[in-house]
Amino acid sequence: MTGLPPRRMVPAYLATGGRARPGRASLDRLTVLTAVDPSPADDLGPEHRSLHELLGAGALTLVEAAAHLRLPVSATGFLAADLVDAGRLQARTPIPRAQQIDHALVERLLVGLRTLR
Repeated sequence: MTGLPPRRMVPAYLATGGRARPGRASLDRLTVLTAVDPSPADDLGPEHRSLHELLGAGALTLVEAAAHLRLPVSATGFLAADLVDAGRLQARTPIPRAQQIDHALVERLLVGLRTLR
């Protein structure tokens, strides 16, 4: 066997309970997730518990959490939405992209800096 990671034993559709849509509005791939209470959650299923424990150490985006859990982003979104609805996680919308760079301003700045030599 090559250096491939072991395959998941539980298919992603079982981790979501076979649902096609999350219980709440879909979370963005860059939504920042944080555990509200990092104490152990024994009343959760194994996939939900794994996500909750992962976020107990700090905030991660949905896509980062999916990579750590080795689940598809869509399946991780279902789990996160369930935990947000249950009050176990906080979901913060991603920070909006910065405005486009004004290339004319940058050119003028470079010209000004070159004249200072």
